[in-house]
Amino acid sequence: MKVLLFNGSPHKNGCTYTALEEIAKTLKEEGIDSEIYQIGIKPIGACRACGACGKLGRCVIDDAVNSFLDYAKDFDGFIFGSPVHYASACGGITAFLDRAFFTAFHSGRGDIFRHKPGAAIASARRSGTTATLDQLNKYFTITEMPIVSGRYWNMVHGHTPDEVKQDLEGLQNMRILARNFAWHLKCREAGENAGISLPKEEEIVFTNFIRN
Repeated sequence: MKVLLFNGSPHKNGCTYTALEEIAKTLKEEGIDSEIYQIGIKPIGACRACGACGKLGRCVIDDAVNSFLDYAKDFDGFIFGSPVHYASACGGITAFLDRAFFTAFHSGRGDIFRHKPGAAIASARRSGTTATLDQLNKYFTITEMPIVSGRYWNMVHGHTPDEVKQDLEGLQNMRILARNFAWHLKCREAGENAGISLPKEEEIVFTNFIRN
């Protein structure tokens, strides 16, 4: 079993990375492999709502989002991390995940994420974390992904990685989240081994609220 830890920060080894690293160490102790995916600093275009992904099987904007989807399919769970920018998730991760989830669904590759556990973490100097977590958790709730929690909101505080390391409560919650995540994966594996199948899928119905 392997978990993808998504670092949505433009800083490769910053505060968000420090929190994800704590999660990675704890997952390893639980026998779960993980890998930190760095979003990088290259521009990520916003979704154009063109619907071309439904015909092409991939996003019409040919950048890291397409390669990420090809890569992500082999992971068993996802933890998305973002710094707080203006009381919400940073622009890079927002544009990236909007397109990744939209493309996966409309290109018929929803199983990249569907029914796999997800969790979100946020890092901030001071505030805006709960709004960021609410934003990121919506990607899971519209994709049939079980949300794994810690014992508090999944956040760390600090302006630098060294300051984050002083947030003992925040780092403890990263460890608790990691153990809960590992437990969920092991339970799912045990269920599959026992012959418990995934939930039955229905054909999706779209209802427009405005009618002529």
